[in-house]
Amino acid sequence: MAMLNVTELRKGAIFVEANRPYVVLEYQHVKVGRGNATIKVKVRDLKSGSIFEKGFNSGARVEEGEVTAKKAQYLYSDPQNLNFMDPTTFEQFTIPAKLGDWVKNFLKEGAEVMISLFENEPVSVNVPLKVDLKVVEAPPANRGDTRQGGYKEVILETGYKVSVPLFVKDGDILTVNTETGYYVGRA
Repeated sequence: MAMLNVTELRKGAIFVEANRPYVVLEYQHVKVGRGNATIKVKVRDLKSGSIFEKGFNSGARVEEGEVTAKKAQYLYSDPQNLNFMDPTTFEQFTIPAKLGDWVKNFLKEGAEVMISLFENEPVSVNVPLKVDLKVVEAPPANRGDTRQGGYKEVILETGYKVSVPLFVKDGDILTVNTETGYYVGRA
């Protein structure tokens, strides 16, 4: 069981505290005056999905989380689960929808993803930083209307709505950042 110094808890690091795995979403090193430094991290509990902040004194140590990755192919989702298939064994399995709540906005049928496992239990679905998705519904552009800064909202093939420039139309393939959910450009 490897130990991590809390100063190593950068974004994406996984650690265990009180038998619960956490992934670091944000890291902040706070030093005030002559006192000890404090490490503040925003974390997601990998079992419950809840997000909150934790504070540590500089020099504290936590147990490193042993996480394995498994390649999977996305099949479909229902209100309770995301359904995947192992591409080598063709075995189908489900993951609770709450673990992939955000990423399901960017998952289209057949997409390859990596599933993170902690103690052989899925804890997260990892998609590429940028994905290409097709526009299925785009309102016509009113070029004289720039009250919204020359942007309009379109619906992508996954049902996700994104703000894009006025020139985007139905059928366009767009690149979207999966971390922020923002339009990056046309593919």
